[in-house]
Amino acid sequence: MKYILASASPRRKELLTQAGFDFDVMPADIEEIMAGNNPPEIVMNLARQKALHVFKTLPGESCTIIGADTVVVYNGEILGKPSGAKEAYDMLSLLADRTHQVYTGVSLVTGSAKAPDIRTFYEKTDVTFYPVTRQDLQSYIATGDPFDKAGAYGIQGPFAIHVKCIKGDYNNVVGLPIARLYHELDRGICHEQ
Repeated sequence: MKYILASASPRRKELLTQAGFDFDVMPADIEEIMAGNNPPEIVMNLARQKALHVFKTLPGESCTIIGADTVVVYNGEILGKPSGAKEAYDMLSLLADRTHQVYTGVSLVTGSAKAPDIRTFYEKTDVTFYPVTRQDLQSYIATGDPFDKAGAYGIQGPFAIHVKCIKGDYNNVVGLPIARLYHELDRGICHEQ
């Protein structure tokens, strides 16, 4: 089976490569529409939008499209990618010494253009940070690492020194629950739940 990752995320690409997948990358160039009543619905809808967009550009090709989207949530508020240093600082200050959730939605699309088979799921991981000093926050922000990441941090990068514990799938926080993805693909694609 040919796989296509509908994402430009280098972290998702790295996880698929490490897991031994043979895949192409075709980022979904769409304006994302946040729809849903809660974080799981929102990430699954975003993942589905991306996967379906790429699927529709490949008529007649036999492949499985993998769409994914990740959000960071604290106290019911979704924290996206920061627009600049001040927003990154505010987000990280909010998360310091607290527990937040990371949700990743994944959508798998295959089949025919007239009747695509879609399977969409999500994973949630709880992440707790140690208290973080103002100086440590400013030093981290100065690296530029927070600016392309939901919640303004990457668990696999320099901010890892502030992670006290996680409950759930580590790779979900990186951006793709690779073990769940593997098992969903192994089960076979079926109609959306």
